[in-house]
Amino acid sequence: MRREYIEYLPELPLKVSKVNIEEYPIHWHDSIEILFVLKGKIKVSIESGAYEVEEGEIEIINCDESHSIKSEAYNEVLMFKIDPNFFEKYINDIRNIAFYTNSSDEGAQEEEKYHELRKYLSIIICEVIQKQDKYEDFIEDTLVELLYHLINNFHQLIYEKEDLKENEEQFERYDRIVRYIYNNYKNKISLQDIAKKEFLSSYYLSHEIKNTVGYGFKDFLNLTRVEESVKLLLDTDKSISEVSEELGFSHIRYFNKHFKRHYKCTPMQYRKKHKVNDDVLDSMKKYEVLDVKNALEYLSIYLEDYDRFNYENRIIKLNIDASIDGEEFNHTFSEIISVGKAKELFKERQRQFLINIQKDIQFKYAMIFELFTEDAGVLLNNKNFFNWYQVKKIIEFLLSINLRPFIIIDGSLKDDFLINLLDSFISYFRDELGDYELSKWKVFIKRSLNEEYEVKIRELIGNYFELVDYDIKEPINNMTYDTCYMIPYIIHNSITGNNVYFKAFDSISPTEEISNELFFGDNGLITQDGIKKPSYYAYYFLSRMGDYIIHNGEGCIVTKKGEDIQILLHSYGEDIDKLIGVESILKRRGIKRTAERKFSLNIINLYHDYTLTEYEINEKVGSAYDYWVSLGKPSRINDDERDVMDNASFPKISLRFAKKSAIYNLVPKVQGYGAILIMLKKVQKHL
Repeated sequence: MRREYIEYLPELPLKVSKVNIEEYPIHWHDSIEILFVLKGKIKVSIESGAYEVEEGEIEIINCDESHSIKSEAYNEVLMFKIDPNFFEKYINDIRNIAFYTNSSDEGAQEEEKYHELRKYLSIIICEVIQKQDKYEDFIEDTLVELLYHLINNFHQLIYEKEDLKENEEQFERYDRIVRYIYNNYKNKISLQDIAKKEFLSSYYLSHEIKNTVGYGFKDFLNLTRVEESVKLLLDTDKSISEVSEELGFSHIRYFNKHFKRHYKCTPMQYRKKHKVNDDVLDSMKKYEVLDVKNALEYLSIYLEDYDRFNYENRIIKLNIDASIDGEEFNHTFSEIISVGKAKELFKERQRQFLINIQKDIQFKYAMIFELFTEDAGVLLNNKNFFNWYQVKKIIEFLLSINLRPFIIIDGSLKDDFLINLLDSFISYFRDELGDYELSKWKVFIKRSLNEEYEVKIRELIGNYFELVDYDIKEPINNMTYDTCYMIPYIIHNSITGNNVYFKAFDSISPTEEISNELFFGDNGLITQDGIKKPSYYAYYFLSRMGDYIIHNGEGCIVTKKGEDIQILLHSYGEDIDKLIGVESILKRRGIKRTAERKFSLNIINLYHDYTLTEYEINEKVGSAYDYWVSLGKPSRINDDERDVMDNASFPKISLRFAKKSAIYNLVPKVQGYGAILIMLKKVQKHL
């Protein structure tokens, strides 16, 4: 029997082997197979194509593709067979997605995307061989990263038409069309049917299909049928006529014609040449199973930056002297929080969100948009009178929670009208709050001004407020804002002084298309349903840091406040800064992953007894987004489910006692995109 059934590793959706292949006859299986040639070269025939794969190159064989392998000399090949059912949890209908590599053009596999592919495969082998703590989790995480890397770089459509990679709408359309053909090739389907489904003209669709997959519609449909016919020819006793009919050919002569075009022989000739009984088939399999452990010798070049490779030698060892005074730590990260449009602060729920944020983090300024609008209660139909009552309520609320206004002047008010409005605004709030309070407010003009009025407007604002220039980039909805990727991004940028600003809470734009009510890529610290995101805890951890830095190094900052000590560990890597620029969740998952980091911290000169509180957050602990993904990304949740989600958004907290000593050792591990905050609080002695 040519169909093979794969036995995967225990508890893993994967089988890995290293072989020297002389010949392996035509077969197929319900697995995604990746061949990585470590030594020598092999010839791989896949469906109707043949490819020579040389040392260092990779070939991908998709689910149920008939294939064979031959070689005339000694070789060493890593075989990865991946259970598509695992990938189905992340991408629907994965069996009908084809991935291609280029093993035909010289030098093609020297591109960066192939280097990244080799790294993912090397990490999997490393984890399989070393079997360190939680290696199964790391393998599954890497498989997910591998999946999205394949989709973003080796998808059949991108292989044929590179510019589809940057056009998500077009990519999704042709992905639907190709999957439709794969799922319905046995039926009578027409170009007109598909064009109607996609609201396109048949002529346009015909042209685009040929440009996208390299074949016209009928040729692509018939190629699919022909390639599927191999399985029926070799694994069944059905007649050629029956095979032809089952595959959707209108007549056997068309089947013969198209089969011969691709396989250079008729279906009958192919069957006579390749159909054998099981004993003969087994005798044709000539290969030697090699020790997979030796693969690391070839793969170490791809594992240089992988923290868990040869892990014991990769502990980050730090000595921290608790007795030094350190340098001042400016908490500039808590300077500004955006509250979005002013009208949001009329809502009691949003006010409560902001109250909770201030209790935990204590930002200094609230960036407010659209304050001078009808939505904020300002009457704009009379330039001689403006109603500031509702605006006063907003500002009084902000001041009551120790937030001062950072007013963004935007909109389309005429410059002369804006002068009258500002005069009225300043006069009103000078009477209410006094000049000193107004002098502490910030104002940014986010609009162009007529040259005639610009100087006057700037002088008017500058006389009473702090007029600032500020680089405000309107964030584009991006699912990375909901994830643990934000933890190291925020912490690293805050520590290095490259502060970023976030919104207090998510809000939905009337023009925004969303697929669920919970996570839709807004950059709030709290969802519109009140669930705290990982970004919230990045700021929470930072807000707990002390006033003086006594250590600042790779992924670790240590501060003091009086006799108390605060240690913040995070998993920053060079790839982190790319995350905000990633527009698609698919592309996000293709970014290089950050692995576990293990620290050995020797705290020297600990002169007192301390209570030690440790807070931990990562993709597995404290991330509501990842918990939501594990539930299948429900578009809506009920109140009970919301409570569960809320509970899932809290960091893991542990307590212990640290007795005074010359050297106190801690060995924390930061998992993936995460952070650990360790707070040592001096124990007060009572007489």
